Amino acid sequence: MTRPSKSLARERALQCLYQLDVGRYPGPEAAPLVWEHFHPDEKPSAYCHRLIQGVWSHREELDAYISRFSQHWRLERLAAVDRAILRLALFELLYCPEIPPKVVINEAVELAKRFGTEQSGAFINGILDSVLQTRQPAAG
Repeated sequence: MTRPSKSLARERALQCLYQLDVGRYPGPEAAPLVWEHFHPDEKPSAYCHRLIQGVWSHREELDAYISRFSQHWRLERLAAVDRAILRLALFELLYCPEIPPKVVINEAVELAKRFGTEQSGAFINGILDSVLQTRQPAAG
């Protein structure tokens, strides 16, 4: 079974963003080097490119959200993969209105289960759900 193109784009963007972060690369201009190393026979999709560029250019804003909603956890103490997943999902929540928020959260939790620790899925779900609740008016 093939994976939906946006799911694969998220996974590839996550891998690239993680490497850019932990490798202390200067910016997204290093993304092609990271990409070539891990996926030499693949060209990044337009959506993957949008995610990488968008997350990188909005990192300060995204990190402020993470810091605000990850109570008792300083940004630099978060696992690098969790930080990358949160940045990616927050970018989609804030800048990709065509993607339903529940899809964004579900995809982020799946990435966390696949690439993070046993606790990553619940941690990421909690933060993203809190962010979403503050961005949407209460029903009723």
